[in-house]
Amino acid sequence: MSMFSAFDVTASGLTAQRLRMDVISENVANANTTRTEDGTPYRRKIVTFQQKNPQQTFSQGVKVRQIFEDTTTEMNMVYDPSHPDADENGYVTYPNVNIVTEMTDLIDASRSYEANSTAFNASKSMALKGLEIGQ
Repeated sequence: MSMFSAFDVTASGLTAQRLRMDVISENVANANTTRTEDGTPYRRKIVTFQQKNPQQTFSQGVKVRQIFEDTTTEMNMVYDPSHPDADENGYVTYPNVNIVTEMTDLIDASRSYEANSTAFNASKSMALKGLEIGQ
């Protein structure tokens, strides 16, 4: 493993966690969106990761495997007959976004981002010390 591959690994983690935070932000922003462009309520999105080059014996970092809509969590049904998106029984279908879950995921992504940033800075510091030794 070369010195620069440590930078690649941590940079891929930073990029992946940044995308995860963006998707979580989108979920929070659309927590009350009852009608999207296709006429259905917003569905929570989830990011999954996978190892880059899984056939190799050592890690080459992480990449986003996919961003998919959460179809397993039930949508929230709220009785509000005056709402323009209410069905014939007076119920409005709200997105399956739970703010507590999203904030927990956001904290997790933020801590992972911070850990990758710390690892990147440690690698940079070691590289600089190695250059100082060579002088």
